[in-house]
Amino acid sequence: MNHSEFEGDVVVRSASANPIPATGAKPRLQAGGNSGRGINVAAYVAVWCGAVSVAVLLLALAVRLPWNGDLGLHAAVIERLRANLLHPGNPMVDAAIESPYYSPWTVLQALVAKATGLGTFTVLRLAALVSVALLLSGIWRFTRVLSTHRAAPPVALLCLTLLWGPPLFAWSGLLELGSLAIAISYPSTFIVALAFHFWASLHKALRRPASWLLFTVLGALWGVMLLVHQFSGMIATFGAVAVVVAARPGREIWLRVIAGILAGTVVALTWPYYSLFALLGNNSLDPWSAALYEHLPSRLVLMVPGVVALWFRFMKDRRDPLVIFFVLGAATVGYGWLFAHWSWGRALPAVLIPAQLAIALTVVAVPKRAVRETLCGLLVIAFAFGAWTQSTALGYVVAPEHLPAALREKAWPSWQGYAWTRRWVGYGETVMTSQAIAFQLPAHGAYTVAPAFPDPFLDDSQARWDATNLYFSPISSRNERLAALHRYHVSWVLQQPGQQGGLSPLDPALSKTATGPGGEVLYHVIR
Repeated sequence: MNHSEFEGDVVVRSASANPIPATGAKPRLQAGGNSGRGINVAAYVAVWCGAVSVAVLLLALAVRLPWNGDLGLHAAVIERLRANLLHPGNPMVDAAIESPYYSPWTVLQALVAKATGLGTFTVLRLAALVSVALLLSGIWRFTRVLSTHRAAPPVALLCLTLLWGPPLFAWSGLLELGSLAIAISYPSTFIVALAFHFWASLHKALRRPASWLLFTVLGALWGVMLLVHQFSGMIATFGAVAVVVAARPGREIWLRVIAGILAGTVVALTWPYYSLFALLGNNSLDPWSAALYEHLPSRLVLMVPGVVALWFRFMKDRRDPLVIFFVLGAATVGYGWLFAHWSWGRALPAVLIPAQLAIALTVVAVPKRAVRETLCGLLVIAFAFGAWTQSTALGYVVAPEHLPAALREKAWPSWQGYAWTRRWVGYGETVMTSQAIAFQLPAHGAYTVAPAFPDPFLDDSQARWDATNLYFSPISSRNERLAALHRYHVSWVLQQPGQQGGLSPLDPALSKTATGPGGEVLYHVIR
């Protein structure tokens, strides 16, 4: 069997606890070692303090669970599943169709909610804590696959979370603190975190070689990751391809890898809640993802040294896993830009993760003390710049009055939700409202006429938004507004303060029921 390991800083671990450098690999670099090749003790302590600070912030975010972005959608998914596990329907609107939001991870969360009686947001906090634990331990495991240097894992964590330029992405699946602040409980974060463990386990399986059973289990896990979040599953796939190609497996191992691929395909094909393969070629998410391509030069400026580091790794090993990972990601993102398939930009983590890891591994492995200390100094400056850029995350866990004025202005507000409507709006009743409210309302059990988030299987999304816009248009007639309400069996209208259009508050078809804390007015529709 032709089998060789990653070269460079990669380790081959024997059956003993002590790592043994692969053939041609550099000796292990010890922090503070007498050889002059170890990282300075003060710098080592500082790196760990920074990494621990990031970990504490992530844990605080998981407990705080700030509400912004897509949290209402993921809460609505759990609400639908705990109400009807077998036939939940669309999570946002009253439509008995399948939805890609019902994944193995969300079904598990719903089962926990049903079994324990815990509230939806408590379950989401638990999911966030699981994701944080997986992310921190996964970065550690995968970095240890790539380097034996004991400073590599904390430096890698700081690179992955801080080396981001302005403006913020604030997008699920990305590892910048600004994105993690709002996406800490999302399925995308769970899968990206799990992917680091997946790559480390796959590397170990390829090295042994492992049993057929283990490859089958890893393949099934791959299928689950694709089902939970397709874009993050794509990132996991690119990383896995890089690990396999870099390992140069022989025929026997390739057969086991193929068995794993077949196992993952079977899992994806047999998932009962939606068809993964029906999503292929669906471009409904392109309009939402176009923003990923905005301001890319400034957003990615801090990872440019990573490209240089990847080039040196490529010159050392043509099958370096980080290089292969980067190329797959860059090709996918580039394809999306060239052909205006903006959703392909969701592969951006496959560009950033290998580049950021390459920076971390290069800095800790530089043999010359003067060069290494210079690079460490530059990296600290980059960390400080990235931390300032993403300081909005602090606004979610620290009270505004305790923040410096400059940070207070940057902090994003956390939404309060519409739990107050539950007193009147029954579970599964449909509400006519604006998109701003539709982002949150389904989390409390109600449906909205139009979906706040895209769903590839909801064919009449545009018609629903047309009806919503017609109802709130100042120039629509009363009959047009009534027709919009009746078409979607609307029971309630929730109108924002100052919102134009809609039926008159004195219209006999409406009965004013309540006023919310933000001045929103809830009307009951009299049929």
